[in-house]
Parts: sequence; structure tokens; C-alpha cells
Amino acid sequence: MAEQDFGTGCPAPRGRTRHRGRARSGAALVTAGLAFLAVLAPTPSAAGGGEPRPLVPARFVPGPCPTTPEPVPGRCGYLEVPENRARRGGRTVRLTVAIVPAASGRPAADPVVFMTGGPGADAISDIPFLIDSGVNRDRDLIVMAQRGTLHSRPNLACPEVDRFYAEAVGLRYDAPATGRRMVRATRACRDRLTASGVDLSAYNTTENAADFADLRRALGIERWNVYGYSYGTDLALTHLRRHPWGVRSVAIDSVVPPQIVSLPWTWDSAREGITTVFAACAAQPRCAHRYPDLRRTLTEQVRRLEARPLTVMAAPPSGGAPVRVVLDGGALVNLLVANAVPAVDVPAALDELAHGNPDRFARARAAGATPVVGEFAHGLTQSVACAEWVPGYSRADLLRAGRRAFPGWPDSVLAQAPQLPFEFDVCRVWDVPDRTAVQRVTTTSAVPALVLSGTFDAKTGARWGAYAARTLSRSTTVRIPGIGHWVVPQSACAQRVLASFLTRPTGPDTRCVAGLAPKPFTITPPPETA
Repeated sequence: MAEQDFGTGCPAPRGRTRHRGRARSGAALVTAGLAFLAVLAPTPSAAGGGEPRPLVPARFVPGPCPTTPEPVPGRCGYLEVPENRARRGGRTVRLTVAIVPAASGRPAADPVVFMTGGPGADAISDIPFLIDSGVNRDRDLIVMAQRGTLHSRPNLACPEVDRFYAEAVGLRYDAPATGRRMVRATRACRDRLTASGVDLSAYNTTENAADFADLRRALGIERWNVYGYSYGTDLALTHLRRHPWGVRSVAIDSVVPPQIVSLPWTWDSAREGITTVFAACAAQPRCAHRYPDLRRTLTEQVRRLEARPLTVMAAPPSGGAPVRVVLDGGALVNLLVANAVPAVDVPAALDELAHGNPDRFARARAAGATPVVGEFAHGLTQSVACAEWVPGYSRADLLRAGRRAFPGWPDSVLAQAPQLPFEFDVCRVWDVPDRTAVQRVTTTSAVPALVLSGTFDAKTGARWGAYAARTLSRSTTVRIPGIGHWVVPQSACAQRVLASFLTRPTGPDTRCVAGLAPKPFTITPPPETA
């Protein structure tokens, strides 16, 4: 198992590289507190008047930038906001804010604010990717740590869960015993956080979106542009729906539509991303000849490994001594969904596995043995997932979705949502209120929007970008061939499209997309001639 990120679920191997591959229906109780929040943040359709002011104003306090591997090239401080806006006089939380100046000598007046994925990822560590991608080319870039994450106080990190993930590489991915260990680790984290006074129910997308609205007011910004990826698209769409004031444009990358995302939904995205990789191989003559019928090969390997898991020693990619790794069907599938093996190598890796060589997948699984303990906020992940993504669907619904996506696969694999294993059991112990009535809602807006998707994305399938765009009346939808999760850092074309969108939101230049195609796949010699 590996970094939660759709945003996700079961974490993808940490150790961020410059171009890394980086989730919820039914009736819900609407508490008085939620109704109070709705008064503070009406939807665009109710926003005929001026912007309402919160009863408890936030404040921005300048301060030093956090110590990071790559120093933050700008000024910093923190935003202080209520932990739970429905509770007057309650405790506050502090969220680190970094303001990176524009590279241009004459920047535009409207900055870009970034919303990272996860939920639970460290936004501050994403700054180098954003700068390398030119997001601050013509505008200041504002990056805020979401509530509960690494550079916020309190921090909802779960070292107990990190240690479980490090051990889990040597366990069957989807075995009940593995699930029990995961639940024990999650319960230990919950007990520790609640004992310290953390209100876990306050760490949700509604409060998160309100934090960003408070940030814009506290900084005195009249208009800004929102850019979010993965879970950050769920957050960006929620922000646009509940706090439309001052939003000049919205760019969403690797889209998680809040109205549709759920555990069963993850199987649809997994199927789309994986089968698109296979179709791209079939469209390249050398790949098609060398690796025919990859879907059948994958099904055979999932079934074989689930019946007879492989136990091997593999060295983590980051270095160090080899570790014990177990490859079963569930582990194989989740490595594919997490893009743990680069897409260009997937056909070769599957062929090698079918001929007795599991090295590529084993090394990718071993990466999970060396997490950065305390870096990822699993507490925010579970507070969001258990309140917004999990309610309203049953285990049977999830299994049916898996069977539709991948007929013939073992039920033990299909019973666990990709990247979010054992989530029903985890949510039982995390125990936060169902928020689907206020969160599983479609965003309808005329604010200019750019919708970016990668065709190889198996976490947030590319078709969900177009789905979200249906109610964004001034949107431009772009699919980048051969790219997985989080498109902009991986595609020079996507970077140009985003830059042109920020300059001209109603008419971005998308001409570079027409000439794109997936890169050639890795071709290895057939076993008999190797």
C-alpha cells in the first residue's frame, strides 16, 4: 500500500520527484451547524447581493517561511480561522501561507491561488512543481496549507498509519488481516487526535473552501484565479459554488466532481485509465505486435497472484536494503492505478510478470516501505472521505461497480476501492457525520473555467473532466494524451494552455494539443530471445 491522493486513498509511494504521478450518495443529516455555514456561504444562484462577511473574521499574520528542502522564494505568514465556524468562541487553526512573486517584472493584478490534492497532501512542497510549470509566470502565486496538513496547526498527521503502510508492503494487500491492522492504526491516530482536542468533524471540504474565501479577504485581494488538482478540484468547485465572489477564473486538473465521486466511482476511473493505456499500445504497431491482448494478460495475472501471491525481496527505489514484498492481485491493480510503474513501461512490466519476472512491480511496491513519517495528513483524508465520499453506497454497490469494470477478476480484489482499501471499516472507527447533503452537489457557474485531464489517469478518469464541464457554461475542456494524474507538471503543452487561459480565460490557446500523442512504449526482447 502506498500516499493518498486523488486525491486518493491508499498512499502512492512518497519521496516526491519532479514529475510524479500524484474520492462519496444517499440521504444525510443536515445539522444546524451546516445550515449556519450555508448562510455564510450561499451558492452562486443565491448570490445576487454583495459578498457576506463572516461573523468571525479571519486574520493574516506575516511570519517566516517554513523550512523546506527547497526554500520558499517569497514571503509567508499564517491565516488564523475558526476550527469549526458553527461553534462561536471555539478554538482556531493556523494555516501557513506562501506568496511567491511573479517571474514577470510587470505582473497582472489578479494572483493565482493553488489548491493541492490528497486530501492531506502538503501544498507547500508543491511550490517547486508550480514554479517549474510556470504557474507564477505573469502572476503572483499564493499557496496555503489546507487545514490539518503538514504546515498547519493542528496537524492531522498519523504516524501510526505511516508505519502501517511501511509494513504493509510485506502483507497481502486485500487480506482481512491487513485490513484489521489498518483499522487499528487508524483508531490509534483518531484516539490521539481527539484526546488533544481536535474536532475531526471540522476538517471537511466546506470548511476548507471557507478558509480560502477568508484568505482572499484577509489579503485584501479583489479578484484571483483558482488552480486546483485532484482533490483540489473537488475543493475548487466547492469554493466556486459556495464562495463565487472575487473568482476571475478556475482551472481544474485531474478532476474529482464533488457531485459524483464515491467508492464505486473509483472503479470507473481505474478502468478508463488502464484500458486507455492498453488501447494506446494497440495503436502503436511495435507495441501491439510485442504485447497483444494486454487486458487478458492483466486479468490472468490478477487472478494468478490473488490465488498464489508472490513474496520477493526488492530494493526501494530511494535506496537502502532490499525489503520483503508481497505481490497479490490487489497490490498489482493498485500499483497500476497509482502510476507506480510509468505508463510507457506497463506493457513490458506485465509481460515480464507473466513470464516469471516481477521486478518492475516489486520495486514499485517496495517504495512504500520508506514513507516520510508525519508528512501526509491521513487525518484530513479520513475526515473528508468518511463524511463526503463513503456514505450512501454499500459494500455490495462497490463490488458490483468492480465487476462491471473488470469482469472475471476475483471478488477479493474488487471488494476494495482502488487507493481506498478497507474504507468502510476505517470510517466506522473514524466516526464523523455524513456531509453528503451539503457536499455532493453540482457546481453550476458562468465563471471561465479550464478543465484539464490526462488520458492515462486511472485515479480520476479523463471523462470526468468533461462531465464536470457540462455545468460550467464558459469552460474549455482539454485532454492531454499519454499523461496520468496531475497534468500540468508533466506536459509542456498543458503549461502553455494554462498560461494562455490565465491571460485570456474565455479563449485560451489550445492549438498545441492537436499534435500530441502518447510516447512510444518500452519494447523488450521476447523471452525466448532475451
